[in-house]
Amino acid sequence: MDFETVKKYLEKEGKEDEPTKIDQLPYKFFDPFIVNGLRTDLIEPGRILCSFKVPARLLNTANTLHGGAIASLIDLVGSAVIYTTGIRSTGVSVEINVSYLDAALLDEEIEIEAKTLRVGKVIAVVSVELRKMATGKIIAQGRHTKYLPVTSKL
Repeated sequence: MDFETVKKYLEKEGKEDEPTKIDQLPYKFFDPFIVNGLRTDLIEPGRILCSFKVPARLLNTANTLHGGAIASLIDLVGSAVIYTTGIRSTGVSVEINVSYLDAALLDEEIEIEAKTLRVGKVIAVVSVELRKMATGKIIAQGRHTKYLPVTSKL
């Protein structure tokens, strides 16, 4: 593949000074775009269990759940499970690791389980697993590390 083809693949359509449809999306649209349709089935200290029907908007060119959407679900549900431990803010991501093990198809029911592995004073580590509801087969496993804001002692 030549460099110009790669460049066209990566760059947005239109001229630099012309707004595109993407530029017209609302501010902070991304998180709701990913989690719309997510159902929270169980919340307990250090654990969240959710279910989700794979929507067309999150498919890749192979018509399976996009790897970026999976990583975003790991980020968002992984951050949420930290709140179940009593932490008031989940801070910022330090690392997200994802192992993609199987594909999820359009309209397939999946479950997402997040567990805290450690929540300390400044670092939290969680694991998140996506599984097929029908078979229990693992779609992806993720580990998410977050830097927690330091609370003032004043």
